[in-house]
Amino acid sequence: MPELHTERLVLRHWRPADLAPWAALNADPDVRAHLGDLLTREQSDASVARFQADFAARGYGWWAVEVRATGEFIGFAGLDRVDEGLPFTGVEAGWRLARRAWGHGYATEAGRAALDFGFETLGLSEILAITTATNLRSRAVMQRLGMTRDPADDFDDPEAPAGPLRRNVVYRIQT
Repeated sequence: MPELHTERLVLRHWRPADLAPWAALNADPDVRAHLGDLLTREQSDASVARFQADFAARGYGWWAVEVRATGEFIGFAGLDRVDEGLPFTGVEAGWRLARRAWGHGYATEAGRAALDFGFETLGLSEILAITTATNLRSRAVMQRLGMTRDPADDFDDPEAPAGPLRRNVVYRIQT
């Protein structure tokens, strides 16, 4: 599994020490506000097992993100296949950071590293990013990354309950 290094971050393999802070992040209502239900420790740990299996199978996925200067785990970023059942296919970029890491430009920095890996190493011609229509912070990251939205691509997530998490927007960037 390759590691990605930016000026301030390391996108790296997951470590056992990441499980507790990852679980705390997934139990934070602010972090989960646009994602749905809070995750239990077991659900959170299971997600890391899936991330590791995806990396082993494909050579890309969700990296753990740490701050280079301190070694502090702050969340995840990377690339994943678009979920089945959506009205399009492709590879999406994404990020999820602990609340204390918001507002420092880390999501944009990690997102840029993931995009560069997707285009330069994987040879992708297009990468998507998906979020709820109401997730303005994540949408701003997508825009800072140079991604653009066509409202014709917006869709209702078939797995989301009626309400603010159902409507999703799609941003795209091409090489």
